[in-house]
Amino acid sequence: MSAYHAAARSLPPIGCNGRGAQASSLSQPVSLTEAPIEAQFRLVREAGAFDYFDRLPGAAELPAYQRCMAETGLPVRTASWFYALGRDDALLPQKLKLAAEVGAKTHNIMLYWHDSEGRPISNAQVVDFYLRAWDLGLAHGVEPALEYHVNMWSEDPRRIAPVAEAVRKRGIPFWLTLDYSHAIFKIGNAQELAICGLLGDAGAVLDPFAPGNFVDQWLQMGIVRWLQVRSVAPNGPRNIWSVQDPTNAVAAVPEHSIFPYRAGQPGRGILYPFTEPAPGQWHSPWQAGATAMTREVVRKVLTHHHTHADSPLRWITTEMINLPDYAHNARFSLIEQNAAIARFVRESWEALGRPPG
Repeated sequence: MSAYHAAARSLPPIGCNGRGAQASSLSQPVSLTEAPIEAQFRLVREAGAFDYFDRLPGAAELPAYQRCMAETGLPVRTASWFYALGRDDALLPQKLKLAAEVGAKTHNIMLYWHDSEGRPISNAQVVDFYLRAWDLGLAHGVEPALEYHVNMWSEDPRRIAPVAEAVRKRGIPFWLTLDYSHAIFKIGNAQELAICGLLGDAGAVLDPFAPGNFVDQWLQMGIVRWLQVRSVAPNGPRNIWSVQDPTNAVAAVPEHSIFPYRAGQPGRGILYPFTEPAPGQWHSPWQAGATAMTREVVRKVLTHHHTHADSPLRWITTEMINLPDYAHNARFSLIEQNAAIARFVRESWEALGRPPG
């Protein structure tokens, strides 16, 4: 068996997104103001559930990252950034070089639905951006992956397969970062389904339990390089503890958005506690069954990886993060929610037994 196939037969390393490294609590809610990077690395290490740290440093932060990696034994293997066509074209080579310098092997690209002038970008433009990222990244040993994500070109998930096929026709692998929380939270939510054009019966394909769902489609295409796991609930509650403030720019909310963000409105409901919060830690009722779809996606991806020697899956990260559409102002431990997901991933893999063959 080749080294490539041998790697595909084991559980990929599990990382924690740095935005989730907060020891939040009833007295110290999840904050947009983050702990120093040294504290983030320490929390991820002390959780005892992770193999690496997932984040792209700023250029000035690189020495601190390198020191933290040496001190904690946690490498950086994956790193992400946001891009708008027509505004951030020159940023791409800089971020790819920085990803290589910190040790990342895959750079997750979140490419906004709109360009810098507010015009929706075409599939052809997405393909061109990916191919450019591939060529630039190859020089540094860093591969690109495009993420399935709200506010990005892929918020309509039907666009992913044709973009992937167009890239592959050029003889280049297409890698997808699968964060299926961006599908699950829309299920049963008419406003969210309308945004991505999947109202009515068309929305059934979002359900990971339904025949022909997108998770199965993308796994069969062999494009899932990176699994990001965030617990969400179908038609989950919006984050009423975090209201929109247009004067305070936050990551993942672009200048031009497909979602009608309005001042004073709560964040979107793209996070649901994975384990039951204690009284006062969460703004809404919690039901264990609401996490079933999140768990099913993990099982599907791991089962496919377990049974396919040519599986391209290389990275898994937990994504319970601090932003307004997610966990901002929650009163549970954010790092512990991430660790609970990581433990579930490991337990799910162990339950599959020894890989066949």
